[in-house]
Amino acid sequence: MSPIVKVEFDPKNMPFRRLGPSGLRVPVFSLGGWLTLGGTVLGDPVKEIIKVAFDNGINMFDTAEAYAKGKSEEEMGRVIKELGLRRTDLVITTKLFWGLRGGPNDGGLSRKHIIEGTKECLERLGLDYVDVIFAHRPDVSVPMDEVVRAFNWVIEKGWAFYWATSEWSAYEIEEAHHVANKLGLQGPIAEQCQHNMFHRERPEKEYHGLYKKYDLGTTVFSALASGFLTGKYNNGIPDDSRFAMHAMFKNTVDSLEREEGLTKIRKVKELSKLAETELGCTVTHLALAWIAKNPNTSTVILGASKPEQVLDNLKALEVIPKLTPEVMDKIEAILENKPAAPPTFGRPALDSYGRL
Repeated sequence: MSPIVKVEFDPKNMPFRRLGPSGLRVPVFSLGGWLTLGGTVLGDPVKEIIKVAFDNGINMFDTAEAYAKGKSEEEMGRVIKELGLRRTDLVITTKLFWGLRGGPNDGGLSRKHIIEGTKECLERLGLDYVDVIFAHRPDVSVPMDEVVRAFNWVIEKGWAFYWATSEWSAYEIEEAHHVANKLGLQGPIAEQCQHNMFHRERPEKEYHGLYKKYDLGTTVFSALASGFLTGKYNNGIPDDSRFAMHAMFKNTVDSLEREEGLTKIRKVKELSKLAETELGCTVTHLALAWIAKNPNTSTVILGASKPEQVLDNLKALEVIPKLTPEVMDKIEAILENKPAAPPTFGRPALDSYGRL
């Protein structure tokens, strides 16, 4: 018997994009569980956050086996069932690599862990399949043909529709495609990478050739630089912030007292002024819209510890059309970190109207 559907999906004003080269359509803004859902946020608040997101056009939810040691998947699966969401209305993605135990085969990207890990992810989610399964990190100890074959086996079993990568190098993504093409199998359709105004080299330069060659799409995380681009750290570290609550950000916190960190704070203040005076929004909305405007971005994964954050972040949708070439130039003048174009070694530029 099919589960009773209690809530019909209404995309509202949410724009949708193709996820990389696939036919799968994903919302420009999605919701992720990293550090929050199942971690610092448990129980009814998780349901409230997911419901508000769903009610406002977000139907893609991202998690991972490693998030809160599996609790993120459990909480997300529980809420999907309790809210009565139709499975076909949802795009659910999860990720494999670290596993939950310390055994020699309980992590990584061996065929064993990819297959057993996928089964455990589905059990925690309470679902028959996920839409996309990500390789959460590359595994240099496993031959690429084993990785590609294993993810395709998972797809053939119907446990996932697509596979993708997260924090892989361009070389590794390229190798995966070469192996997939050689074997007549499906290559990765997307890369889940960190991309924000202060982290640009890999997504904008290293991956540059992959976007055109493989139609690669990105599912961006940390678009707000873990909250740094909200301006909340301009005058210190709030006690309830990610920087204060998670030890992984210690190096980032320490850097705020050095020239590098002070320069970033100055730039956030300048971006805030631009956002408020010229665009009528906050620097948060500007930073999210800036990432969403990138044509290679398939979806921007939002993080939230309360429903109000989801609603506020979605105001960025109104800012995207305001990012004219003139405004983008002003942003670049503040950031001063646009990745350099590949060297031409003196060769003259090609005609801009021809094929580059």
